[in-house]
Amino acid sequence: MPDEPLTLDPARTATRPVAGAADSPAPAGPTRWVVGLVTAGLVLAAFNLRPAITSLGALLEEVSEGLHMSGSVAGVLTSVPPLCFAVFGIAAPRLARRFGPAAVVCAGMAAIFAGLVLRPFASGTAGFLAASALALMGIAVSNVLMPVIVKKYFPDRIGSMTGLYSMALALGTSVAAAATVPMTAALGGGWRLGLGVWAVLAALAVLPWLALVRDRGAAGRAGARSAGQGADPTAGRSADPTAGQGAAPAVAEPVAAAPRVVRSRTAWALGVFFGLQATGAYITMGWMPQVFRDAGVPASTAGVLLAVTMVMGVPLAFVIPRLATRMKNQGPIVVALGLCGLAGYTGLYVAPAAGAWIWALLLGVSNCAFPLALTMIGMRSRTGAGVVKLSAFAQSVGYLISIPGPLVVGILYQHSGGWGLPIALMGGLMIPQMIVGTLAGRDRTVEDEC
Repeated sequence: MPDEPLTLDPARTATRPVAGAADSPAPAGPTRWVVGLVTAGLVLAAFNLRPAITSLGALLEEVSEGLHMSGSVAGVLTSVPPLCFAVFGIAAPRLARRFGPAAVVCAGMAAIFAGLVLRPFASGTAGFLAASALALMGIAVSNVLMPVIVKKYFPDRIGSMTGLYSMALALGTSVAAAATVPMTAALGGGWRLGLGVWAVLAALAVLPWLALVRDRGAAGRAGARSAGQGADPTAGRSADPTAGQGAAPAVAEPVAAAPRVVRSRTAWALGVFFGLQATGAYITMGWMPQVFRDAGVPASTAGVLLAVTMVMGVPLAFVIPRLATRMKNQGPIVVALGLCGLAGYTGLYVAPAAGAWIWALLLGVSNCAFPLALTMIGMRSRTGAGVVKLSAFAQSVGYLISIPGPLVVGILYQHSGGWGLPIALMGGLMIPQMIVGTLAGRDRTVEDEC
């Protein structure tokens, strides 16, 4: 269903700037310079939202041996990403209201860079987990705010812009999965350097957001000086709850203007759907290379197979959101993706090595439930404030649900001595994922239900 962009009368926004909107668009609306920065920032940020995870998955065996981890501890390590996403993602709306979404994403990219730089120097499991958590904290807040920034700057292009950054996210995920092992070998075979090299890309991702924050800060100071020359002394303290596009960020709306999403059945369905698809995704990123390696597939080929799974999201992450925004009910897409996942896990159970490339492709299609979930977040609320709350709620609930998955898989793998039970668990989770995804895809908004 169509989303309603947040707009204001330009004459009003020109004389009543909102304090604290340092990274908001210029009063007359976003300029080409701002739109270009936001687009570049979205792409670069999305590209850096998964290499910290998939590069570790490709080298999990080497990292486990180097840090003397058991299978259960390695399972804990693969559960850290969703835990951090759930814990730190909750803080994203409050941080965005206080500092602006662009400033928070900028800080998130800096945290990713710092975590990836520090992680290779860890001498033990605790230090490695702490550095990983720092990077994942930056990923968490950026995860939540991506749909918010799309809603704010591109309210009439939610599908295409969600597809663009989802495509970049899938590309970064697959490149890290495929390149980490051969790049590690080329750099001398040490896993520490193989993981640390991804900090270079994170450093590049900081630049457009830093430029955007500095540009918005200069515009905000200029607007404040202009408003202070003969303007209403109350300017800058506008209580207008519609002050979104063109003046203050959409996230600057009063909390009271946003729906109480905890009362919405659609919000809960979307949160559970997000959690189940995230469970499958993080199990895949953390453990699938090991599944193939235990089946006799060489380590470099196992990394490429994970890359194939992830790279499927590059074209499909652009197609699926655009298709979803043209449909009133996204349930059929949910079911189609779920059936691909069931087929992939069945093949992985029966013949993991013989049909490895087919199973990797099918699981890659199934993992495109992630951009679909992001698109539905943008479609299930009418306002920018609603999208902020729904994004934080659905992703926090979802990542909390996904925390046990990689850990349980590690425990089952260690104590059962094989992959039969873990793969059966992964396939079984596709059933409830299809059910709640169909409920979340119905044509309604959280404002209607609240």
